[in-house]
Amino acid sequence: MSIKKERCPWCLGFDQYIQYHDEEWGVPVHDDRKHFEFLILEGAQAGLSWATVLKKRENYRKLFADFDPKKVAEFDQTKIEELLQDAGIIRNKLKVNGAVINAQKFIEVQQEFGSFDQYIWSFVNHKPIINELQTMNDVPATSPESDALSKDLKKRGFKFVGSTIMYAHMQACGLVNDHLQSCFRYKEVMESY
Repeated sequence: MSIKKERCPWCLGFDQYIQYHDEEWGVPVHDDRKHFEFLILEGAQAGLSWATVLKKRENYRKLFADFDPKKVAEFDQTKIEELLQDAGIIRNKLKVNGAVINAQKFIEVQQEFGSFDQYIWSFVNHKPIINELQTMNDVPATSPESDALSKDLKKRGFKFVGSTIMYAHMQACGLVNDHLQSCFRYKEVMESY
């Protein structure tokens, strides 16, 4: 008989969501391409549910050059129009244009800091923030760190990088550990530091 694992309740909608929670969410990311992937996906999510975007993740991977910022930065208007015809992604012109702009700005940050990873982790002093959350009501939508990150990214010309979106990025990429303390992943993620 298997013991049922306790998880953060937000992920219980479908298998792909549970897998994402169990394997990725909250694990510290230090790979620039993975950071870029989450920037694209979280920008696409704005105003929608993460579940909606997660279901389209593989289509994004295919259509956005396996999340290669150099390739996405070169997408021209013809390519953007082509993307907007594909039902496999969120067909929002501002979001698709934003992804291309963000790719260009992402490369600028890499050139300035050596990597996007170096840049983004500086907002948490290069170590994860561990929140000791008891219930979903305890989970913040933003933080002083996400406010500062959002402000700096906007100043650099990034799109769809409001504080709430950037806090979601920080959660997904392990800059904060927002697994509930009752969740089996809370301790596992802590042990990965």
